[in-house]
Amino acid sequence: MAGTLLALLALLGGSQVRGGRPELRARASGSGGQRGGPGAAGPEPAGRGVRAALVGSRRRVRHRATPRHRRGNACPGRPLPGGSRRCAAPQRGKKSLWVLKAEYLSPWKGQQQMYKLDIGWPKSPELFTGQTFCVAVDSLHGLVYVGQRGDNVPKVLVFSEEGYFLHSWNDTVEMPHGIFVWNTAIGSSVWITDVGTGKYGHTVKQYSPLGKLMQVLGTPGNAGSSLIPLQFDQPAEIFVEETGEVYVVDGDGGMNNRLIKLSDDYKEIWLTGTNGSGIGQFKIPHSVTVDAYGRVWVADRGNKRIQVFDKATGEWLGSWSGCFSEDGPYSVRFTADYKYLIVAQLNINRLAILAAPPVGSIGDCVMVQSVQLADETKPHLVDVDMRSGAVYVAEIGAQQVQKYIPLS
Repeated sequence: MAGTLLALLALLGGSQVRGGRPELRARASGSGGQRGGPGAAGPEPAGRGVRAALVGSRRRVRHRATPRHRRGNACPGRPLPGGSRRCAAPQRGKKSLWVLKAEYLSPWKGQQQMYKLDIGWPKSPELFTGQTFCVAVDSLHGLVYVGQRGDNVPKVLVFSEEGYFLHSWNDTVEMPHGIFVWNTAIGSSVWITDVGTGKYGHTVKQYSPLGKLMQVLGTPGNAGSSLIPLQFDQPAEIFVEETGEVYVVDGDGGMNNRLIKLSDDYKEIWLTGTNGSGIGQFKIPHSVTVDAYGRVWVADRGNKRIQVFDKATGEWLGSWSGCFSEDGPYSVRFTADYKYLIVAQLNINRLAILAAPPVGSIGDCVMVQSVQLADETKPHLVDVDMRSGAVYVAEIGAQQVQKYIPLS
């Protein structure tokens, strides 16, 4: 028995076994400092080493990392596959001993793993200095935009699809909630829904790729439900079609619970929704997308369902609730082939992959697979690269964006 235990300890590379479970121990190098600073310390080198050892395995690690001297703060490093890391910041001027408590399990539930985590994206995760609420992919130009919140942080970060940081911008963005990239034959633009309560809030804004303000929908700083003038109250997300027609879900906990379709010159085409749980009503419409068959899909978060509408008329077509008994949907995005919906469920730290119905009846919700993330990851909104199929997940608990690559 003793020999077996010693052999196990040797295989774990110096780990200790306590309470019947291995603890992977790694020292943090450096002298401490705040997250992302030049002197930042933490278990980043050790964490990446553990992750690298598990690449290509269908088994993942869901874990919680805590220092032996204190608990509870967010750790500056990136998570192992399947989740986030929680730990306390090291004391300045001292080396800290971190203990990675690893539970070996597969986060994938389903017949076959469909994606793998790109552990090398982004190259500089320390640049996530705020709460990462949203992410948008420019598939045409290979760019990824991340919206984050916090004091004295850049509100929009721009990366390449390979993970290299390119630039950031901050002007006239208060509290980004949703973000969307719109490509046309003559250029690209970035749309942001701003739920701030200051002079820039309650608006939907269009920016150039470098952050120049181009268009403002809504009345800045004024919450409302009017269409003339157009007013929003905490607009949650926007989706723009190639034609320039705009869909906005309004609002994220404000007075409005509605879905609005606007023309390419921002005039109302149709509007649906009031506060409630009936057909076509909403309780926090949180995300919106359009499929290839003329249907608009809305994450009706508070009602724990997805509702579907005809994009031409706004007519209600159906709803799904069977997959959301534990937690409501926070995001809706189609995969590049439109065969599946990627749905984030923040409160249970899960990504659900749902089968998308073809033309015809909406039918019932079918969950093909799910990815169980670590506690407190809190996936908020997602986006899909419609060229490569990669899925990007904005996690407000882990304060990061992660990239998942399709395996087929």
